[in-house]
Amino acid sequence: MELKKHQDQRLPERKGQKRKLEEEIEEEQREISAVEEAAAAPYGEARKVILNEVYAQVNILNSTFSWDEAHRATAKRATHVLAELAKNEEVVNLIVEGGAVPALVKHLQVPPSSEIDHDNSKPFEHEVEKGSAFALGLLAVKPEHQQLIVDAGALSHLVSLLKRQRDVHKDGSDSRAVNSVIRRAADAITNLAHENSSIKTRVRMEGGIPPLVELLEFTDTKVQRAAAGALRTLAFKNDENKNQIVECNALPALILMLRSDAAAIHYEAVGVIGNLVHSSPSIKREVLAAGALQPVIGLLSSCCSESQREAALLLGQFAATDSDCKVHIVQRGAVQPLIEMLQSPDVQLREMSAFALGRLAQDTHNQAGIAHNGGLVPLLKLLDSKNGSLQHNAAFSLYGLADNEDNVSDFISVGGVQKLQDGEFTVQATKDCVAKTLKRLEEKIHGRVRLDLLLGLLGSSSPKQQLDGAIALYRLANKATTLSPVDAAPPSPTPQVYLGEQYVNNATLSDVTFLVEGRRFYAHRICLLASSDAFRAMFDGGYRVRSCNCADVMVYQPFFVSLLGKGARGGCFQTLFCHPIFCCYLNSFN
Repeated sequence: MELKKHQDQRLPERKGQKRKLEEEIEEEQREISAVEEAAAAPYGEARKVILNEVYAQVNILNSTFSWDEAHRATAKRATHVLAELAKNEEVVNLIVEGGAVPALVKHLQVPPSSEIDHDNSKPFEHEVEKGSAFALGLLAVKPEHQQLIVDAGALSHLVSLLKRQRDVHKDGSDSRAVNSVIRRAADAITNLAHENSSIKTRVRMEGGIPPLVELLEFTDTKVQRAAAGALRTLAFKNDENKNQIVECNALPALILMLRSDAAAIHYEAVGVIGNLVHSSPSIKREVLAAGALQPVIGLLSSCCSESQREAALLLGQFAATDSDCKVHIVQRGAVQPLIEMLQSPDVQLREMSAFALGRLAQDTHNQAGIAHNGGLVPLLKLLDSKNGSLQHNAAFSLYGLADNEDNVSDFISVGGVQKLQDGEFTVQATKDCVAKTLKRLEEKIHGRVRLDLLLGLLGSSSPKQQLDGAIALYRLANKATTLSPVDAAPPSPTPQVYLGEQYVNNATLSDVTFLVEGRRFYAHRICLLASSDAFRAMFDGGYRVRSCNCADVMVYQPFFVSLLGKGARGGCFQTLFCHPIFCCYLNSFN
């Protein structure tokens, strides 16, 4: 009965508190609505209204720094109003002009202990500090206000707020309120340090890195994400911060976060690791030794495109100089998802995957694997991109693939040579890379295997492949001519023999027959001997065709016939039959 009576007595009290809270919210909304209406008015009038509102909230903050419940409630509402205003970047300058920064920084601290009531109650504990940190974080989005906020003393107070996680265990504070204030403090540090090297250093000097690393293991995922975001910013291009983050043993927690199912968690974690590894070979080794490689490769298949992009970038950094790491990345299954990413509609995703494949393609075994898994065609397609970085990354990848002889046939069969020759490249570095790639391919197009492929392309149903084959044959022929043993010594003067048109490819008086894919082409031995040193060596030397009247030439017929036609019109059999392309086949019948 006593318990029930006590509950009944407290019921009106709770209803009163609820009604009071609703009234505060309504008043707060009215104030915000008034300011929003003013923002839609002509600029001069709007400016005046907004400034007056800012002045009013700043005066409230300056006069309510105590544990009095009414003061705390009013201060909480004032920080909220200023934060709502600061969400509009066009109003941020007016908020700063109205003197909000010092007032907000003051309320990052708790009021003096002497102000606490006799019952030790702390009304709105953490709430006012949270609102102040949130508002200051929004103001810090504009770089010109970052230093002003730091100079007002915000950093030391924000770092103190990060340590409030311990209050949950010490005195049973409201964990939800504590989580909120910690998250807002971490976000404010992120915005203050963004692209500001001096403030990054100040955060370290104020002792901000150790508590942020501790928060990576916090149970609240929003706090984890905020802490990782702050560390990511602090690690970017700041070697001292990188070293301290690693020294504070952040790697195990970060690697565990890589395996999180929450996209927001593994995105921030892979971003922190990427910034730690960048231009730091020693940290890269530590990260790999800690077991980061496999979970990073796993992120290539994430549903979060931002995590995919960061993972591809990080793999490219891992593969930068360490040849063993290049092989391990491929062995652990990175190639296929990277190739799939090349076809993504996301330009940045294509750019980072091409970057990673370009680094991996500097290893001989990886070169064959990337081409075998279908990477060649999508990389060639990226050469059409108008994005200079994407185009260059694709060109660099193709340069690596061209270094492997096993890939040369694929380059030719898919029209890659022509694509490289016809491409329009905006960056000089890309033009140089493409020129080196073409030179590599030209050097490797040789031997009978290449010749079979090139001749086969002439019979393709694709006009483009026919053209690629003809161009490659022409270059191969020119190269073979310069390297032919027949031309190694200065050639002796050779008499030219011309026949009448009626005797070209005519069986009458013919004593030599070339059999080309089952069709016969007729010639005259005396003309061949007189016109070509190659045929003279063939007929007078140890070739099998010396004693027979039929030379079986295994060569692609249409190309041979076209040359025959040229020889008939020009009357030059030396050009026709002594070409190294055909000689290399005739020599095989020795």
